[in-house]
Amino acid sequence: MGFGQGNGFGGGGGGNYNNGPRETHKAVCAECQKECTVPFKPSGTRPVYCRECFAKQKGGR
Repeated sequence: MGFGQGNGFGGGGGGNYNNGPRETHKAVCAECQKECTVPFKPSGTRPVYCRECFAKQKGGR
């Protein structure tokens, strides 16, 4: 089996799969102004959306 992952796939090493809880950061949604958490550190140069508003943005394109 792989490198302790038990998934049967070789090498690769491109993701944070099964490495414990993902680090999240607090942010304020640019659309609805609700506080939310995101899996990345917002840089302040791009808008951040909560899960619901992100789904709306994605569906509207």
